[in-house]
Amino acid sequence: MTGMGVPLDPDMFAGCPPVAAPIRIGDKWTAKIIRCLEPGPRRFTELQTPLRGITPKVLTESLRAMERDGLLTRTAYDEIPPRVEYALTDLGRSLLEPMNAGCEWSRRHLAELMRARETWETARSGA
Repeated sequence: MTGMGVPLDPDMFAGCPPVAAPIRIGDKWTAKIIRCLEPGPRRFTELQTPLRGITPKVLTESLRAMERDGLLTRTAYDEIPPRVEYALTDLGRSLLEPMNAGCEWSRRHLAELMRARETWETARSGA
């Protein structure tokens, strides 16, 4: 038997809410948007600058999803030309600490992870 001989509890996830996590593994933009908003509110065009490669459509979709999840606020000002700013909520800011931990883990282990991937790919390709 694997796992040190202890079977997995069939109810191990019973207390977990049946919703998707706000930051999915592999989500390309949410964490980057959070980092962009960390210092304070930003306009749409300001966000596009460091988020090279994001299309306006994908940025809009990402911002809407984050607003829906309560991670940021969207404030539209009644000005000409119109001005809209995005800012992290307290809930969005609460993700900074676990994100920092993930970044630290990456700094410490990225080289090891990349070697493991290379070893795995080499073994799979039969080279």
